Amino acid sequence: MHGLAARLFQGRGYGAVLSFDIVGAGQAEVFRFLDALRLGSSAPTVGDVYSLALYPAMSSHRAVPPETRRALGIGDGLVRLSIGIEDANNLIEDLNRALTRSRG
Repeated sequence: MHGLAARLFQGRGYGAVLSFDIVGAGQAEVFRFLDALRLGSSAPTVGDVYSLALYPAMSSHRAVPPETRRALGIGDGLVRLSIGIEDANNLIEDLNRALTRSRG
């Protein structure tokens, strides 16, 4: 994939979409995390110049039964981020603060 991205973007940079699982989190904890974000906004899809966060269990994979989602690695704690043009240090700080706050 890296070779394909390098060829398509011709050295102009790459997109930044990543997913991570908040260990031990369920829907309530993920929603607290999403609500605590200051720079990223919650969205049903990814793709903007601003960072976006979405909850696949209720957006992109909402029609997939929970047991099938789990088998695919899409648990209740999974969050998908599309990183925008904000300062990286600000994003890291925001994510750390929101993760801390999501623990209640």
